[in-house]
Amino acid sequence: MPARELPGLDPAWSRVVVAPDGEGTVRHWHVLDNGPLLQGRGEEVAATLLCVHGNPTWSYLWREVLAQAPRGWRVVAVDQLGMGWSERTAEARRLAQRVEDLDGLAATLGLHGSGPVALLAHDWGGPVGLGWALRHVPDLLGVVLTNTAVHQPAQFAPPAVIRLARAPGLLAQVCRRTPLFVRAATALSVPPLPRAVRDAFAAPYATPGRRAAVADFVADIPFEPDHPSREALDAIAAGLADLAQVPALLVWGPRDPVFGQRYLDDMVRRVPHADVQRYPGASHLVLEDRPEGVGVVWRWLQQQVAARAAAEQVLTGPEDVDGGSGIGAGTDVARVPVRVDVGRPEEPAVVEMGDGRRSVTFAELAGRVDDVARGLAARGVQQGDRVAVLVPPGIELTTLVYALWRLGAVVVVADAGLGLGRLGSALRSAGPRHVVGIGRALALARLTGVPGQHLLVGTGGAELDTLAQEGRTAYPGLPEEGDLDGDADGAVLFTSGATGPPKGVVYTRARLGAQVGLLRDTFALAPGDALVAAFAPFALYGPALGLTSVVPDMDVTAPHTLTARALADAVAAVGATAVFAAPAALRNVVATAGELDEQQRDALTRPRLVLSAGAPVPVALLRQVRELLPEAATHTPYGMTEALPVATLDPTTLDPADEPGVCVGEPVPGVTVAIAPLDADGVPAEDLVGDAGVLGEIVVRGPHVKERYDRLWTHQQASDRPHGWHRTGDVGHLDDRGRLWVEGRLAHVITTPAGPVTPYAVEERLRGLPAIADVAVAGVGPAGTQQVVVVVVPPGRGGPAARLTGAPRGSAVLAPADVAEAVRASAGVPVCAVLVRDWLPVDVRHASKVDRGELARWATGVLHGRPLRDRLADAVRDRAPRTRSR
Repeated sequence: MPARELPGLDPAWSRVVVAPDGEGTVRHWHVLDNGPLLQGRGEEVAATLLCVHGNPTWSYLWREVLAQAPRGWRVVAVDQLGMGWSERTAEARRLAQRVEDLDGLAATLGLHGSGPVALLAHDWGGPVGLGWALRHVPDLLGVVLTNTAVHQPAQFAPPAVIRLARAPGLLAQVCRRTPLFVRAATALSVPPLPRAVRDAFAAPYATPGRRAAVADFVADIPFEPDHPSREALDAIAAGLADLAQVPALLVWGPRDPVFGQRYLDDMVRRVPHADVQRYPGASHLVLEDRPEGVGVVWRWLQQQVAARAAAEQVLTGPEDVDGGSGIGAGTDVARVPVRVDVGRPEEPAVVEMGDGRRSVTFAELAGRVDDVARGLAARGVQQGDRVAVLVPPGIELTTLVYALWRLGAVVVVADAGLGLGRLGSALRSAGPRHVVGIGRALALARLTGVPGQHLLVGTGGAELDTLAQEGRTAYPGLPEEGDLDGDADGAVLFTSGATGPPKGVVYTRARLGAQVGLLRDTFALAPGDALVAAFAPFALYGPALGLTSVVPDMDVTAPHTLTARALADAVAAVGATAVFAAPAALRNVVATAGELDEQQRDALTRPRLVLSAGAPVPVALLRQVRELLPEAATHTPYGMTEALPVATLDPTTLDPADEPGVCVGEPVPGVTVAIAPLDADGVPAEDLVGDAGVLGEIVVRGPHVKERYDRLWTHQQASDRPHGWHRTGDVGHLDDRGRLWVEGRLAHVITTPAGPVTPYAVEERLRGLPAIADVAVAGVGPAGTQQVVVVVVPPGRGGPAARLTGAPRGSAVLAPADVAEAVRASAGVPVCAVLVRDWLPVDVRHASKVDRGELARWATGVLHGRPLRDRLADAVRDRAPRTRSR
């Protein structure tokens, strides 16, 4: 029996059960079981969770699962024979025997046929537990797996740590004679486990005799085709198809050197309906590294109980289509198929500016898409495969994306501007089976450990020509358009990471089609229009709409590199009627307008529409844009990676209004906007309202809203409230005309003693002051007692030197008295300090969103009197590899 003083272990859970093993021999098993405690309290068991550990842990692994068990849940955590405090056996036990052992023990414990049972298993407890689960599918409430495997992915060698431990001559030394293998399991945790916890995991394995099964378990891993346990493991892997109707959750630590990302990817392919919660940075013992995962497991299991209860009820009425909010649904949207429109076959589809201008017609593009799709199929890309595409915007990127959609594959796209580390982390999280990219990008993918088959594609088209030729030669079949399920995943797009690590956002093919349809209908785009695509994501939608897309001579991943001359040349090349550019791009266009000649200025009179998104765009900047493009309406569609567009407006036509924040217009047709009101602490309510003047989190619904966050079950649950709605993380209000006003990010709301203060509302009141070129607001101090700090950039500051350096050029100072007085007089809220900087830190993707988290840290350091050298070091550390305001 385990010692009574082991941290986190309630001795009342611990008991010995006498039960037959797989051969009928009576054995003594140690289990942790809260069942007797429930019985003693007169508490009825509603469901049971069976927990199976791996090697070399024991049931102690599940102590927090027992501690957090909801009312009515019996938890049984077993020590497998030879492991933990269970009986040691003379002979080594194979996988098939361990499945039989678990089945006999579960029967003795009364788990069969007595009510719903869920499985929670880790490591090699996964195959053992799944082998048992496949025998009891009708009783299964759900299956939760943490860092395990049922198969060795063919393209990868077995984990080095396991191969080393199994090496002849080392197995006994590493696993039995010494505690090296036992201790190594807990040494992997990030952050390190407390010494007392590591000792508790090792407690049952104090002598070589008690470690014999540790070595036997390692030896029983069936890497070889003729291994005695290979047949049993293969049968379990094949049997996972029988769990297609059983809810599943995968909780994973991808830093695990044994069951890392590749095993998660393999398990997702085998259990495609599974929910996934991936914890970047967590290792082998994921629930030790991320203790909050235990709560996630219980929330997920409670949902399965509720879902089963709901399924057993007789439906008495129609489904509540508004999620209980009482707010009506939007209108339907005509979806545009994500394929090349060949209605104008001889017109140019994509034009690349710059050195050696290139173009491709719609007919050429459509034919090339089919050929490349077949070439990809010949290289092993299959329907449903995830394919990371690391190719600059232009003809090659457009061809590849439409070829992958033609094949039914899933396009994975992340912004190169995220920086090497964040880009690699984002792509790894998606688990692509293939990576297609230019040479430099593939080298970075290898450097950062992005998995998948790598396929080189240059920017001149030669490699795609070869791929297309392979497709014409091999001529593999392509799925019929009607056979491609609209509910199948179509793309994984990554957020900019402005308020945290970039998140993968999954769009189905139908939702992609709805987004294209909304863009077409909202902005009256039609075949014959031509689009200057200075904003990379929407360069891809032109071919589906029959629009000619032209990529200007710029680095599309760095918006500020678009010049007025490059824009004018792109417009002139195709007679562009529309321009899509980030705010930073428009700012530089205005700044370089003096370089235009008369012919280029004339070209800029042709567009009828300028679109800019990604961050609030100052009206003054849009008026300057309209001076250059006098015939163009300047719309600033509001939205986010998870849903765009949501609303739109030409701010230059906006009547002056005494409303806080930035008006983004009325919701576009097909989209519904509601508000989750904020309380005094800045926390949004669960219920939604559509009343005017109510400040709260902006919540949207529409046919183009994301399907889910990728492998982030907790984020999806937090955002999908009520079900079918998306909580944007932005705050704002609706006015009495139904227009939406955005007031900032929920994470940036300043919680003062007088109530929440939103940053945009204050900033908009200050932008007209003559002594200010730019301004941002941040909060300092503890939540609930925060103070408002205003940071200003004076006129003449923020030149090239300030923008490109890693830290402010000079020390931060308090603003001059007259500036501070003017700010306080206009802010509309109490201001504790007005500080001066040469530039404002901004996001990577759009180079426009102020990084208020960094700004708040900086301001806190200033107000606390930290030395300048420390503040400069913080600025360098926090900004790398990000960019500065332009």
